[in-house]
Amino acid sequence: QRGMISTNRGKMSEFLTICKLSIIAFTLFFGVSGSGCPVLECWFVQEKPGHRGGFTVPMDQEKSLMFITTEAYNEKTLSELHPPADISPSRIYHVTDPAGTFCSSALNPPKGSVNKPKCEINPFMPHASMVRWAAALTDSAQSPVYLQADWFSVAAQGLDEQLTLSNIMRAPSTSKEPKVILSVSSKTPVVRSRLGEQVLLDCGFWVDPSSPLHGSGFSIEWRYQFRGEGRLVIAYDGKNDWFAETSETGADIDVTALYESGNASLVLEEAQVRHSGTYICTVYLPHLLAQVAVDLEIVEPPSLSIYPSPLPLLVPGQVVVAQCEASGFAPHTLELGWEFTGADGKSRSLGQGSVTGHRQASDGTFSQSTRLELDSGKLKLGRGGEVTCVAKHEGEARRASATLNVIGVSAPSIEDSMAMVAVALVLYGVIKVLYWTISSADSSDTDLKDK
Repeated sequence: QRGMISTNRGKMSEFLTICKLSIIAFTLFFGVSGSGCPVLECWFVQEKPGHRGGFTVPMDQEKSLMFITTEAYNEKTLSELHPPADISPSRIYHVTDPAGTFCSSALNPPKGSVNKPKCEINPFMPHASMVRWAAALTDSAQSPVYLQADWFSVAAQGLDEQLTLSNIMRAPSTSKEPKVILSVSSKTPVVRSRLGEQVLLDCGFWVDPSSPLHGSGFSIEWRYQFRGEGRLVIAYDGKNDWFAETSETGADIDVTALYESGNASLVLEEAQVRHSGTYICTVYLPHLLAQVAVDLEIVEPPSLSIYPSPLPLLVPGQVVVAQCEASGFAPHTLELGWEFTGADGKSRSLGQGSVTGHRQASDGTFSQSTRLELDSGKLKLGRGGEVTCVAKHEGEARRASATLNVIGVSAPSIEDSMAMVAVALVLYGVIKVLYWTISSADSSDTDLKDK
């Protein structure tokens, strides 16, 4: 009997284990391939037909819609979709995204949300890359049969700067059911850093394992752009395992993570002002490429100093010049001003003073100063107080203060008046005592003479 109970308990334990695993599998399946993928509203942008060249290319854009799932579509799932009537059927796409790259919450806003992710679809033409670090991917002059299809590139930006995505999709000719083949994304589209800190610019890629392009090699490129100027930061040929020579220092990628997980993130060892700008992460496959942009801003608040220090005594009728120096800040936008706090604790603005232009140091940081003439009569400084220099900067607001003493003011304060009364009373008492003493001595001398 004990054996039967033990056997039943074992079977029950196995049954519960199977139930738990089934629940986990069910949750994972529907969490990834079900409602987790959004219906993306996009613009389909292409050149207008009949264009014959020129400096400006007229573009045509149409509303489009992407139904997205991680599993291949079938007749049943297609029949359950109900696209809106205001979008042309030719611009409705049923996308298969095995890795769920489109299924980020950043691309799936809450129902009724005013803010929407940005999405653009463009026709894509596969082509061989001409850069040295990707040339080995297309050694053969022949174009693979696999490329004979309809190709699209999709650029998407998530809500609140959480994601930027670039996907290359392939659809059989005349089909509206493309599949994601290459995906490049960044979870840090905008990065802010202080000077001297290590900076991580996120970039990752995924290649469809069922595609013939999977395992055929890849190349990675990071390029910097700022105000029309650009430079190559790092370039890696994954097929031949070599780095291209660049003039950039202090920048690196993790090659091991590149092969293991598609992590192509760029690491800048020490942030400098010259690093501010746009970084473009490009992933090359044979005849394909996709890229995302990451904006880096170096933000350093200013250091403040007031000169002379300490401030000299101010006599009514004279002027003391105070200067505030703000240095070591970036970017250059800065607002300087002065404040005064009197003996009563109340603060008020003294204006900007005379502000100089920006000066740039060799490390790229900026400095700026303001000069203020302290006139007790014009500025109504009373008997003095706290003079404060205020710097408003996007990195952080900074303040520096100095004590100002005003002497010889004609109108005494209440404290001074009370002190003067006390001194007068003391002097009156002393004089009274002396008078009594002298009077007493004179009386004694008169008595002695009379005797």
